[in-house]
Amino acid sequence: MTHFTLTLAAGSALLLATGCSTSNETLRDAGRGAAIGAAGGAILGAVVPGVSAVEGAAVGAAGGGAVGAATSDGQKYYTDANGRRYYLNSSGQRVYPQ
Repeated sequence: MTHFTLTLAAGSALLLATGCSTSNETLRDAGRGAAIGAAGGAILGAVVPGVSAVEGAAVGAAGGGAVGAATSDGQKYYTDANGRRYYLNSSGQRVYPQ
């Protein structure tokens, strides 16, 4: 791996660890983003000359994890008896997203 790739991956991991909420939902979304980013980065790394699949996967995972955490709404969703998704607001009332 190049120095730039390692720096980017370490910086993104540090950003995730210190700058984001650490609810289970946020971590789940960050993990999903990292997995998607790693897969896409590995494919691009295999195609683009001068970039290995491992480097592409590392950069993709770091970027995908950061995007996943940043775009997470942090809500824990439930499903009611009719199959509709909802979350509980601060008063404990069900909120059904549109």
